[in-house]
Amino acid sequence: MKLQWLAGVALLPLVLVAGSAWADDSSYLAMAKAAVTAATKPAPPWTGPTTGPKAVPGKFVIFVNYDQRNSGGRGVGDAAAEAAKIIGWKYRVLDGQGTVQGQTAALDQAISLKPDGIILGSVDAIAMNTEIQKAIDAGIKVVSWHSGMTPGKLKGSNIITNVTSDPAAVGKLAGLYTVADSNGTVNAILFTDSEYAITIAKTDAEKAAIEGCSGCKVLEVEDTPLADVQNRMPQLTSSLLQKYGAKWTYSVAINDLYYDFMGPSLDSAGIAGDAAPKNVSAGDGSEAAFQRIADKDHQVGTVAEPLRVHAFQLVDDLNRVFAGQPVSDYVFPVHLFTPDNVKEDRGAGGIFDPHNGYEQVFRKIWGK
Repeated sequence: MKLQWLAGVALLPLVLVAGSAWADDSSYLAMAKAAVTAATKPAPPWTGPTTGPKAVPGKFVIFVNYDQRNSGGRGVGDAAAEAAKIIGWKYRVLDGQGTVQGQTAALDQAISLKPDGIILGSVDAIAMNTEIQKAIDAGIKVVSWHSGMTPGKLKGSNIITNVTSDPAAVGKLAGLYTVADSNGTVNAILFTDSEYAITIAKTDAEKAAIEGCSGCKVLEVEDTPLADVQNRMPQLTSSLLQKYGAKWTYSVAINDLYYDFMGPSLDSAGIAGDAAPKNVSAGDGSEAAFQRIADKDHQVGTVAEPLRVHAFQLVDDLNRVFAGQPVSDYVFPVHLFTPDNVKEDRGAGGIFDPHNGYEQVFRKIWGK
């Protein structure tokens, strides 16, 4: 369905509106290309926390994931299991199955198991506010990954901290990449899921970045739930090809998962893997996405999340809370993968895993 863009959610203040901060499209294009160049360099040395409390022993932590079918949350959950083992905690994963009903049930089950801490994986903090407050009232420490529009404290939620890359920065970078790659001529279709605040933030920023150049256009915004992309994307792709044809030159989606199910329809239409529409993702950097980018198979970019870094940070933040100390509130800088750098900064499973020594730093902090 075409999303009539949310009137109550203003575009994030990225100073990207044409004419407000840029004298002409040439300066805007130069800015976009400079941003892409900076974001595709190898990951810098670790700039996160380097000191903190030693491991607090004997804790039990549950990871409640919004949907185990999605590689982003699943990757964080798997890496958090590694970190929990290192620090010496009992750990369990519960699956929200991609629905509000399923996430409510998973949170209720988690609370009944009486853990010391809960990590939420993309469970929307506002939508699940009642269940989250139940956990907090039971004395459970709650932190999250991708559960709101901003890193750190979330307005309207009592979650201790939300670990994420800045979704506005992620969306902005994905949009600027299409501007730079097209030399200021992009005609884009945006794919989003308006059920989640973080995806709204990303898509607002994508749209603002693209519309910052007068020669660029957002053709439409498609609101397609992540939980149902397998069923919707093949036919939706074919319908959009019929509607726009060659005018559709780029796609920007809030997650790589959309492109898992777009390729066959593009192939059936006789579109080569390196031809338009060129597909870019504002998260999460799945193994399948990296393979598509490397193979030039209907994807040219992903603003990948450092899933394993975020998982170790979540465990470290809980350890700080258990020790009576504040969380680090560290925000990892955004990083873009394209065919030119797709083989760099990769780890086990093929995901983005910066080679900057972060695990050794956390082990030293925890005394492990």
